[in-house]
Amino acid sequence: MTKRLLLAIESSCDETAAAVIREDRVVLSNVVATQYELHEEFGGVVPEIASRAHVRRIIPVLKEAIKRAGCHPGDLCAVAVTTEPGLVGSLLVGLTAAKTVAMSLRIPLVTVNHIDAHIFACGLPPQVPPATAPCSTSESSVTGSTASIYPCIGLVISGGHTNLYDCRSAVENRLIGGTTDDAAGEAFDKVARILRLPYPGGPAIQQAARSGDPRRFRMPRPLMHSGRLDFSFSGLKT
Repeated sequence: MTKRLLLAIESSCDETAAAVIREDRVVLSNVVATQYELHEEFGGVVPEIASRAHVRRIIPVLKEAIKRAGCHPGDLCAVAVTTEPGLVGSLLVGLTAAKTVAMSLRIPLVTVNHIDAHIFACGLPPQVPPATAPCSTSESSVTGSTASIYPCIGLVISGGHTNLYDCRSAVENRLIGGTTDDAAGEAFDKVARILRLPYPGGPAIQQAARSGDPRRFRMPRPLMHSGRLDFSFSGLKT
Protein backbone atom coordinates (compact mmCIF):
# COMPACT_ATOMS: atom_id res chain seq x y z
CA MET A 1 0.00 0.00 0.00
CA THR A 2 1.32 3.47 -0.89
CA LYS A 3 2.29 5.50 2.16
CA ARG A 4 0.29 8.67 2.70
CA LEU A 5 1.88 12.10 2.21
CA LEU A 6 1.41 15.28 4.24
CA LEU A 7 2.17 18.80 3.02
CA ALA A 8 3.35 21.07 5.85
CA ILE A 9 3.44 24.87 5.61
CA GLU A 10 5.17 27.35 7.95
CA SER A 11 5.09 31.16 7.69
CA SER A 12 4.90 32.39 11.28
CA CYS A 13 7.73 34.93 11.06
CA ASP A 14 10.30 35.67 8.35
CA GLU A 15 10.80 32.32 6.64
CA THR A 16 8.48 30.75 4.09
CA ALA A 17 8.76 26.98 4.40
CA ALA A 18 7.07 23.88 3.05
CA ALA A 19 7.82 20.19 3.42
CA VAL A 20 6.38 16.90 2.26
CA ILE A 21 6.47 14.18 4.90
CA ARG A 22 5.60 10.52 4.48
CA GLU A 23 3.45 8.83 7.13
CA ASP A 24 6.48 6.86 8.38
CA ARG A 25 8.06 10.28 9.13
CA VAL A 26 10.48 10.35 6.24
CA VAL A 27 11.00 13.97 5.16
CA LEU A 28 10.85 13.82 1.37
CA SER A 29 11.47 17.53 0.85
CA ASN A 30 12.09 20.63 2.93
CA VAL A 31 12.14 24.01 1.22
CA VAL A 32 12.94 27.23 3.09
CA ALA A 33 12.94 30.77 1.66
CA THR A 34 14.67 33.18 4.03
CA GLN A 35 14.34 36.95 4.32
CA TYR A 36 17.62 37.95 5.96
CA GLU A 37 18.49 40.35 3.17
CA LEU A 38 15.15 42.16 3.52
CA HIS A 39 15.38 42.83 7.26
CA GLU A 40 19.13 43.29 7.73
CA GLU A 41 19.10 47.07 7.35
CA PHE A 42 16.45 47.35 10.10
CA GLY A 43 18.23 45.07 12.57
CA GLY A 44 15.10 42.98 13.07
CA VAL A 45 12.00 41.60 11.40
CA VAL A 46 9.57 44.20 10.02
CA PRO A 47 6.12 42.54 10.02
CA GLU A 48 4.75 44.29 6.91
CA ILE A 49 7.86 43.48 4.88
CA ALA A 50 7.76 39.89 6.09
CA SER A 51 4.14 39.31 5.10
CA ARG A 52 4.61 40.83 1.64
CA ALA A 53 7.64 38.60 1.06
CA HIS A 54 5.58 35.55 2.06
CA VAL A 55 2.99 36.49 -0.58
CA ARG A 56 5.68 36.53 -3.28
CA ARG A 57 7.36 33.31 -2.18
CA ILE A 58 4.65 30.96 -0.94
CA ILE A 59 3.63 29.53 -4.35
CA PRO A 60 7.22 28.91 -5.59
CA VAL A 61 8.09 27.27 -2.25
CA LEU A 62 5.05 24.97 -2.40
CA LYS A 63 5.77 23.98 -5.98
CA GLU A 64 9.41 23.28 -5.19
CA ALA A 65 8.53 21.17 -2.14
CA ILE A 66 6.17 18.98 -4.16
CA LYS A 67 8.65 18.72 -7.03
CA ARG A 68 11.53 17.74 -4.75
CA ALA A 69 9.37 15.12 -3.06
CA GLY A 70 8.81 13.46 -6.43
CA CYS A 71 5.06 13.49 -6.04
CA HIS A 72 2.00 15.22 -7.47
CA PRO A 73 -0.53 17.40 -5.63
CA GLY A 74 -3.08 14.62 -5.98
CA ASP A 75 -0.84 12.33 -3.91
CA LEU A 76 -1.28 14.48 -0.79
CA CYS A 77 -3.66 13.24 1.91
CA ALA A 78 -3.68 16.33 4.17
CA VAL A 79 -2.22 19.80 4.70
CA ALA A 80 -0.78 20.99 8.02
CA VAL A 81 -0.15 24.69 8.62
CA THR A 82 1.14 26.88 11.44
CA THR A 83 -1.68 29.06 12.79
CA GLU A 84 -0.13 30.27 16.06
CA PRO A 85 1.82 31.96 17.53
CA GLY A 86 3.47 34.40 15.15
CA LEU A 87 3.09 37.59 13.12
CA VAL A 88 -0.56 37.90 12.09
CA GLY A 89 0.11 38.98 8.51
CA SER A 90 2.69 36.26 7.97
CA LEU A 91 0.44 33.57 9.45
CA LEU A 92 -2.45 34.61 7.20
CA VAL A 93 -0.38 34.01 4.07
CA GLY A 94 0.46 30.44 5.03
CA LEU A 95 -3.07 29.72 6.24
CA THR A 96 -4.64 31.08 3.05
CA ALA A 97 -2.33 28.95 0.93
CA ALA A 98 -3.08 25.87 3.03
CA LYS A 99 -6.84 26.42 2.83
CA THR A 100 -6.60 26.82 -0.93
CA VAL A 101 -4.67 23.57 -1.35
CA ALA A 102 -6.95 21.66 1.00
CA MET A 103 -10.12 22.94 -0.63
CA SER A 104 -8.94 22.36 -4.20
CA LEU A 105 -7.77 18.81 -3.43
CA ARG A 106 -10.63 18.10 -0.99
CA ILE A 107 -8.27 16.92 1.72
CA PRO A 108 -8.20 17.68 5.47
CA LEU A 109 -6.58 20.83 6.86
CA VAL A 110 -4.71 20.45 10.16
CA THR A 111 -3.83 23.55 12.20
CA VAL A 112 -0.60 23.47 14.21
CA ASN A 113 0.77 25.48 17.12
CA HIS A 114 4.41 25.68 16.11
CA ILE A 115 5.58 25.75 19.74
CA ASP A 116 4.14 22.23 20.09
CA ALA A 117 5.91 21.34 16.85
CA HIS A 118 9.27 22.59 18.17
CA ILE A 119 9.01 20.24 21.14
CA PHE A 120 7.71 17.31 19.09
CA ALA A 121 10.62 17.68 16.65
CA CYS A 122 13.07 16.81 19.43
CA GLY A 123 11.89 13.21 19.17
CA LEU A 124 12.31 12.91 15.41
CA PRO A 125 15.16 10.88 13.91
CA PRO A 126 18.21 12.96 12.84
CA GLN A 127 17.45 14.91 9.69
CA VAL A 128 19.61 16.78 7.22
CA PRO A 129 19.31 20.47 8.24
CA PRO A 130 17.75 22.77 5.64
CA ALA A 131 20.07 25.11 3.79
CA THR A 132 19.46 28.80 4.40
CA ALA A 133 19.66 30.26 0.91
CA PRO A 134 16.37 31.54 -0.56
CA CYS A 135 14.25 28.67 -1.91
CA SER A 136 16.97 26.19 -0.94
CA THR A 137 16.13 22.56 -0.25
CA SER A 138 17.27 19.61 1.71
CA GLU A 139 16.13 16.03 1.62
CA SER A 140 16.17 13.28 4.20
CA SER A 141 16.24 9.54 3.74
CA VAL A 142 16.09 8.84 7.46
CA THR A 143 13.30 6.52 8.57
CA GLY A 144 12.02 5.43 11.93
CA SER A 145 9.35 6.31 14.44
CA THR A 146 9.40 9.31 16.71
CA ALA A 147 11.30 8.66 19.91
CA SER A 148 9.21 8.53 23.07
CA ILE A 149 10.22 11.79 24.74
CA TYR A 150 7.03 12.22 26.76
CA PRO A 151 6.54 13.07 29.55
CA CYS A 152 9.28 15.69 29.60
CA ILE A 153 10.11 19.32 30.36
CA GLY A 154 10.37 21.31 27.15
CA LEU A 155 12.35 24.53 26.77
CA VAL A 156 11.58 26.57 23.65
CA ILE A 157 14.02 29.39 22.88
CA SER A 158 13.70 31.59 19.80
CA GLY A 159 13.48 35.18 18.65
CA GLY A 160 9.94 35.50 19.94
CA HIS A 161 9.70 32.91 22.70
CA THR A 162 11.54 31.69 25.78
CA ASN A 163 9.11 29.32 27.47
CA LEU A 164 9.20 26.28 29.72
CA TYR A 165 6.55 23.57 29.34
CA ASP A 166 5.34 20.51 31.19
CA CYS A 167 4.86 18.16 28.23
CA ARG A 168 2.58 15.15 28.65
CA SER A 169 2.06 14.29 24.98
CA ALA A 170 2.46 15.81 21.52
CA VAL A 171 -0.67 17.89 22.10
CA GLU A 172 -0.55 18.37 25.88
CA ASN A 173 1.96 21.09 26.75
CA ARG A 174 1.31 23.19 29.87
CA LEU A 175 3.18 26.47 30.23
CA ILE A 176 5.01 26.52 33.57
CA GLY A 177 7.41 29.42 33.02
CA GLY A 178 8.55 32.00 30.52
CA THR A 179 10.23 35.32 29.94
CA THR A 180 8.72 38.30 31.72
CA ASP A 181 10.04 40.73 29.10
CA ASP A 182 12.24 40.02 26.06
CA ALA A 183 12.72 36.60 24.54
CA ALA A 184 16.34 35.41 24.44
CA GLY A 185 16.61 35.76 20.67
CA GLU A 186 15.03 39.21 20.77
CA ALA A 187 17.62 40.30 23.33
CA PHE A 188 20.41 39.08 21.05
CA ASP A 189 19.05 41.09 18.12
CA LYS A 190 18.62 44.26 20.21
CA VAL A 191 22.11 44.01 21.69
CA ALA A 192 23.58 43.41 18.25
CA ARG A 193 21.82 46.54 16.99
CA ILE A 194 23.25 48.58 19.88
CA LEU A 195 26.74 47.22 19.12
CA ARG A 196 26.24 47.84 15.38
CA LEU A 197 26.67 44.16 14.59
CA PRO A 198 24.96 42.63 11.54
CA TYR A 199 21.56 40.93 11.56
CA PRO A 200 20.66 38.32 12.73
CA GLY A 201 22.22 39.21 16.06
CA GLY A 202 22.71 35.75 17.56
CA PRO A 203 25.37 34.46 15.15
CA ALA A 204 27.09 37.87 15.08
CA ILE A 205 27.38 38.02 18.89
CA GLN A 206 28.55 34.41 19.01
CA GLN A 207 31.29 35.17 16.50
CA ALA A 208 32.39 38.30 18.41
CA ALA A 209 32.38 36.40 21.71
CA ARG A 210 34.95 33.91 20.44
CA SER A 211 37.62 36.61 20.67
CA GLY A 212 36.36 38.09 23.95
CA ASP A 213 37.19 37.53 27.61
CA PRO A 214 34.37 35.62 29.37
CA ARG A 215 35.52 36.96 32.76
CA ARG A 216 35.56 40.66 31.88
CA PHE A 217 31.89 41.35 32.62
CA ARG A 218 29.65 39.89 35.29
CA MET A 219 26.28 39.31 33.65
CA PRO A 220 23.08 39.67 35.70
CA ARG A 221 21.11 36.52 36.51
CA PRO A 222 17.63 37.82 37.33
CA LEU A 223 14.86 35.79 39.00
CA MET A 224 17.25 33.06 40.17
CA HIS A 225 15.83 33.25 43.69
CA SER A 226 12.27 34.23 42.81
CA GLY A 227 10.82 30.78 43.38
CA ARG A 228 9.33 30.95 39.87
CA LEU A 229 10.33 29.22 36.65
CA ASP A 230 10.56 32.50 34.75
CA PHE A 231 13.28 34.34 32.82
CA SER A 232 14.22 37.96 32.20
CA PHE A 233 16.57 39.20 29.49
CA SER A 234 15.88 42.93 29.27
CA GLY A 235 18.65 43.69 31.80
CA LEU A 236 21.27 42.15 29.54
CA LYS A 237 20.80 45.01 27.09
CA THR A 238 22.04 47.58 29.61
